[in-house]
Amino acid sequence: MNGAESLLTTLVNNEVEVCFTNPGTSEMHFVAALDEVAGIRCVLCLFEGVIAGAADGYARMARKPASTLLHLGPGLGNALANTHNAKKGSSPMVNIVGDHATYHVQYDAPLTSDIEGIAGPVSHWVHTSAAAGDIAADAAEAVLQAGNDRVATLILPADVSWGDNPNGPVDAVVKNPPPAVAEALIEQAVEKLKSGTNCMLMIGGREVTAQRGLLLSRIGKATGVKVSTDTFPARVARGAGTATLERLPYLAEFAIDTLKDVENLILIGAKSPVSFFAYPNVPSVIAPQSCEELVLATAQEDIDQVLEALLEKLGAADVEPDIHPLSVPDLPTGALDGISIATAIGHYLPENAVVVDEGITAAFACYTTMESARPHDWLSLTGGSIGWGLPAAVGAAIACPDRKVVCLEGDGSAMYTIQALWTMARENLDVTVVIFNNAKYAILEVEFARTGARGGVPGPKAASTLGIGSPDLDFVALASGMGVQASRATTAEEFSAQFAAAIEASGPRLIEAIVPAM
Repeated sequence: MNGAESLLTTLVNNEVEVCFTNPGTSEMHFVAALDEVAGIRCVLCLFEGVIAGAADGYARMARKPASTLLHLGPGLGNALANTHNAKKGSSPMVNIVGDHATYHVQYDAPLTSDIEGIAGPVSHWVHTSAAAGDIAADAAEAVLQAGNDRVATLILPADVSWGDNPNGPVDAVVKNPPPAVAEALIEQAVEKLKSGTNCMLMIGGREVTAQRGLLLSRIGKATGVKVSTDTFPARVARGAGTATLERLPYLAEFAIDTLKDVENLILIGAKSPVSFFAYPNVPSVIAPQSCEELVLATAQEDIDQVLEALLEKLGAADVEPDIHPLSVPDLPTGALDGISIATAIGHYLPENAVVVDEGITAAFACYTTMESARPHDWLSLTGGSIGWGLPAAVGAAIACPDRKVVCLEGDGSAMYTIQALWTMARENLDVTVVIFNNAKYAILEVEFARTGARGGVPGPKAASTLGIGSPDLDFVALASGMGVQASRATTAEEFSAQFAAAIEASGPRLIEAIVPAM
């Protein structure tokens, strides 16, 4: 058994069953091993940014890591933006990065690069395997290091891949459970919740499950405190029957107003809220200076243990949580905009769907409009690096083939990783993509005004960098050229009919919605 075969067998033994890949010469023995080792689904992506985003979406929905296979430093470099998003969202990922043979690196061939240096900022663990006899143990360690919420990057030299591994594969490793939170810290939180001060509980982390939301609502009602998610929860259960939780606004000015009277902010899996960017005369820290913050649990700690302990200590087990009733909106008519699109999606969204949200400004209305739709999971862009939505939808659909995936995608963001459409077609994934086409980087127009640059009003050259028309993008043609059935909607009635047909069908569909800028 060569190194590549022992590596793949070790991954399979550890339930790493999907590999998103775009290989090169250094990875050919890994590629050959795919036909020798059963149990790995290999998914070809035409750009490494799609690979990393798909691995992120897969991990969020499968609750375990996929493998990526990347070609040397430049291939890893192409994947950095969405690996950054995965790291910020606490998504587990096992990156396999091919390298030159150990004896070839010294010659500084054109593709030679500092792979460890490139991987470091977006990985929790980086290691280069030194010999074929080590690679299976190194792979097992990578899975262990990735755990449930970390990015592990294993560098695979070509001769390690093709060399004989006399030690063979490694069996399943035992992953460490999330560490428990100290009893004293929980008691401190109980004291604050009983203090009568203006208090807020904010939850974040890898996932806000329906159960976690209900527990949080019970605690909030029992103590009279506000309950909220952070701005961009990686995955949150929403819709009918789920708890009514606020979401901290994205715009710093609105977030500051939301927290202005909070005296005690208790964070459960969420980080201390800060402004997404710095702006003149706007504080970076969202909570008021007088507010006391308590990090009750990090995203890596046992959030379920914390919520259950609070519930017991506060005597809130019998408190009825506030939940969203089922409220399916009527179909919209007339002009097509973010609100009419949100209403139509809320009307037709099937139960147990997965919504991947990178609609940016045009999709703002979707989050609130769909809060009482049929139960669904909502995935958010966690790291702020755009070009995530289409790839994440690929990964979510592979993780959950029995669930409809709806991808809300901005036109500018889509063009970062448009190649994901080809993978959707190749794998026949059940994804309905809604492209909000306003021919602008509309979020940048908003941000231009907020920064106060040039008095908040762009000149002609600046404006040309914020608009993406001339020529206008034709997403119907782009999708059709990559094998995805596509249509264009310009009215609410057209969009409703096209979305209903896409939901009724299986396989990938794309709707280009022509909307005005916000």
